[in-house]
Parts: sequence; C-alpha cells; structure tokens
Amino acid sequence: MNISVVIPLLNEQDSLTELHDWIAKVMQSNHFSYEIIFIDDGSTDNSWQIISQIASQNNDVKGIRFFKNFGKSQALHAGFEKAKGDVVITMDADLQDNPDEIPELYNMITNDGFDLVSGWKKKRYDSVISKNLPSKLFNWAARKTSGVKLNDFNCGLKAYRLNVVKNIDVNGEMHRYIPVLSKNAGFTKIGEKVVQHQARKYGETKFGMNRFVHGFLDLITIWFLSSFGKRPMHLFGALGFIMFTIGLGFSFYLGIDKLFLNPTGRLITQRPQFYITLSTMIIGTQFFVAGFLGEIILRTKQGKKRYSIKNELNFD
Repeated sequence: MNISVVIPLLNEQDSLTELHDWIAKVMQSNHFSYEIIFIDDGSTDNSWQIISQIASQNNDVKGIRFFKNFGKSQALHAGFEKAKGDVVITMDADLQDNPDEIPELYNMITNDGFDLVSGWKKKRYDSVISKNLPSKLFNWAARKTSGVKLNDFNCGLKAYRLNVVKNIDVNGEMHRYIPVLSKNAGFTKIGEKVVQHQARKYGETKFGMNRFVHGFLDLITIWFLSSFGKRPMHLFGALGFIMFTIGLGFSFYLGIDKLFLNPTGRLITQRPQFYITLSTMIIGTQFFVAGFLGEIILRTKQGKKRYSIKNELNFD
C-alpha cells in the first residue's frame, strides 16, 4: 500500500463526504493504493454515521470511534497503530488542508528521502490576533527550544515514513511536537513544504487561545523529556548535589564560628544561616530522592493506550 491518510475529527459531519471524495479523486488520478482512516474522537453529531456510510461504499475507508473525546494526540496514536501505507499522511477534517498536496508530500518521502515532511501554511486565513500572532510566537519558541527548524509546528498536514509513526509515542497533547518526537527517536531528516491553507468552510474551530498556553507547557515538558527523560538523575542529582553542598558549607561555617571564633555568641539556632543550612540540605536530599524515583519509574514504565475504542470499520 502506498499511502495511509489518517484523519482525526470531532463534530465534522458537514465536511466528511466532500473530504473523502476529494482524497479519493487525488488517489485515483495518481494511481496510488491507499487507505483513509477516520478517527472519530467522541463526536456528538452524525460524524460516525457518515463515516459508516462512506466505509460501506468504499472498502479503502476505515473508521475508529472513541467512546468519548480523548484528544487529537490519542486519535493520531490510534490511527498510527492501524496504518499500513509506506507513507502516512495526516490532515484535519475541516477542509482547511488541501488533499492536492498529497502527491508532492509522497514524493518528498519516497524520492527525496525525508523521514518526515511538515506542511507550512505560509499564508493563513485565520484571525491575526487569536491565531496568527500567537502561532508565530509559539513556533519561534518551539524552534529555539527543540532545535527543529520548522516554521509551522501546528500544521495538521504532514507526511511520514511508516517506521516513523510506528516508533513514536504520541500522548497528552504532544501532536504539536511530532517532529520533535521523531527527531528524538532518531529520524532526523525532517523537511518542510509550503502548503495551501483554505478558509474553514463548515462549522467552527475546536481550539481557542488556551491551546497556546497548553502548547507552551507541553514545550517545557518535551524539552525536559528530550534532555533528561532517559536520565532524570542527571538533572535532579546535579540540583541535589548543589543544594546539599551549599547547606554543608553553611554548616561547616556555623560549626567553626561557634567552636573557635565566637564561642560566647548567639546560639546556632538563633542565626539565619542555620535555617539556610537546614532548608538547602533538606531540599538537596529531596532532589536526590526525586532523581532516584525517576530512574525507578523509567525502568518499570510500560506503555499503555490512553483511549478506548467503541467501534471499528473495515480493519482485518
């Protein structure tokens, strides 16, 4: 199979038939063997009924339905688990991503040797204040923090080599950082393609300003995981050593001062340095303990699905 198209969705009943017809037309005109995997992330409208109807007419269409809304990352993870195509294309279901970009994305993976190609919506039709400016700030911070030189981390239109999606774990809200996860997994040939962004035709956006707050928090998380995720003791142990050394230094100072320099002065417990000593040594010990616990958890962690599937269509 040439291509798997993975499409997470939430309440997109109006666009699904048009999107399917458009993708199928592109695939047939380019003679691609393909599958389209719709992941219904707990829709409350008629999205699943429409997916079921499309799947009954086209065996290349497959569907996954969650019991409730688990989030875009979990939907992508479910789609990646089922995908079989040599190249995996992800796109949103709101018709803002253009299926006509698929052949070029496919060629960049198969002919140019990229592991991942991310779309770049250079010209956007979103609100400047609510989306464009925050998105530019977010992308700048992501580039500086991750070292991945992409202009648009948030673009849902991306292409992957199959072994990339099989070797990354997309959870939480980490779908924004799949290029970073891929880089951390060893897939370093990451490209970018300017793609056409279309104005939303049906419905309304599912994301508000809070997604950028969550995005920056996730960025801190992924920076920590990529830097210290496999060796938490390197961070917590270093912090613990520094704090404990500071406390130990103050304790030596207090002891020498009381025994030799000022034996008739104030009690040690009446001096502010005593509380600095106590606090830093306790905090240092806690950092050490946190590092040990992190190492233990890392060695006993087992991957688990973070979603539950209600229905599936057309999977073997």
